[in-house]
Amino acid sequence: MCPEARKGRGALVLGHYPGVVTIRLYDTSARQIRDFVPLTRGCVSIYLCGATVQAAPHIGHIRSGLNFDIMRRWFEYRGYDVTFIRNVTDIDDKIIKKSAEQGRPWWSIGYANERAFNDGYTALGCLPPTYEPRATGHITEMVEMMRGLIERGHAYEADGSVYFDVRSFPEYLALSNQDIDDLRQPAEEGITGKRDPRDFAMWKASKPGEPDWETPWGRGRPGWHLECSAMAHKYLGSAFDIHGGGLDLIFPHHENEIAQAKAFGDDFASYWVHNAWVTMSGEKMSKSLGNSVLVSEMVKQWRPIVLRYYLGTPHYRSMIEYSEDALREAESAFARIEGFIQRVVEKAGGVVEPAAEVPPAFAEAMDDDLGVPGALAIVHTTVRQGNSALAADDKEAAIGRLAEVRAMLGVLGLDPLDPQWAQEGERGEDLHGAVDTLVRLVLEQREAARARKDWATADAIRDQLTQSGLVVEDSPSGPRWTLGPR
Repeated sequence: MCPEARKGRGALVLGHYPGVVTIRLYDTSARQIRDFVPLTRGCVSIYLCGATVQAAPHIGHIRSGLNFDIMRRWFEYRGYDVTFIRNVTDIDDKIIKKSAEQGRPWWSIGYANERAFNDGYTALGCLPPTYEPRATGHITEMVEMMRGLIERGHAYEADGSVYFDVRSFPEYLALSNQDIDDLRQPAEEGITGKRDPRDFAMWKASKPGEPDWETPWGRGRPGWHLECSAMAHKYLGSAFDIHGGGLDLIFPHHENEIAQAKAFGDDFASYWVHNAWVTMSGEKMSKSLGNSVLVSEMVKQWRPIVLRYYLGTPHYRSMIEYSEDALREAESAFARIEGFIQRVVEKAGGVVEPAAEVPPAFAEAMDDDLGVPGALAIVHTTVRQGNSALAADDKEAAIGRLAEVRAMLGVLGLDPLDPQWAQEGERGEDLHGAVDTLVRLVLEQREAARARKDWATADAIRDQLTQSGLVVEDSPSGPRWTLGPR
């Protein structure tokens, strides 16, 4: 059971009480930023629509998980106890179609891609969810919800399928702000027996060759929308704080979830939070457009922590237009942070622990609808202050700034000294050692040229290293090198 509250690093969180900081979030249903007031004091319950595992993930898929990972981290920093549910849709029309095309069992396709999604989340430093339920593991809960909806007059059976009667629920379409008379539901292949073309399928009657499960209305399989209503009810109860997902899920998925859950008798979600897309040439990154960038390939070309910086530092409600130039800019910006960290650690003679609290300006930005861009500006300002302290040989001030930087980066999941990134460092350790040996041989030649005042040769060596993507910095303890921007 969630405790009433706990002492966080930033505040004692108790909801709306004198002297307590309030987090504010943009609520899609209200179309405005609202003060966050939890249903249970000191606790936050979050349901995030996760992967539909018909294919391996591209960076657009992973952005959603990453944005809500930052949300979760900030709530935890502020002292909340967070229950975070991220589901897996392991059966749907697309998975069944892929199964027929590839001659593989549907569950084989789903499991392989579920693993690929989890590998992607892990690679980019996302904390594991509290629970990660699969749709096919919750048929019993779906049947129970359908039975209740039929009894209440909100659903009906026809030819072995079960449909939701949208006209029976007056609040339908409030989230997406549509008029039901203008509504055109997305086509559902093979659907028959609807009383109204706008009604949607909660359960689809069995077809030859498709997976199916037994129900009181015959064998069949879940519709897409029913699973999330049923799983949110099971793991978070009849009411919870935040429901999240991508903008593309507002209609029909989230509208249909609300209709099912509330018609069943649940209060459902208090806040609806939606992240924007990663786009290419102005279009949403998707498999159907053939413009996806697979996470498994991206982590071979770019360090995962740089990918996290690139995807996680824009505001979650802002579109990200993908380009290699933008990734290079992110890499360069993060390199400046890492360079500062490395220099202070060398100066201090060891690792500097993160500060107990982040700077107030950083906290203010994060409290205001998870304003990561504003918070990141505070990180870079603190880095500049730390570099100035290093230039002035003020060791104590430099260490203080590093402690603040580590605290801020920790909240964003971007602290390169955190153990979560240790594996990334280990993978590159052998290669770095080999390159370091070669570069130091070249730097020794440069130092020899400088010693004999052969400045032309020394400068030429430095220029060649720069052209190779290395940055050479002369320091009191001798030259050091780092990887420059690509």
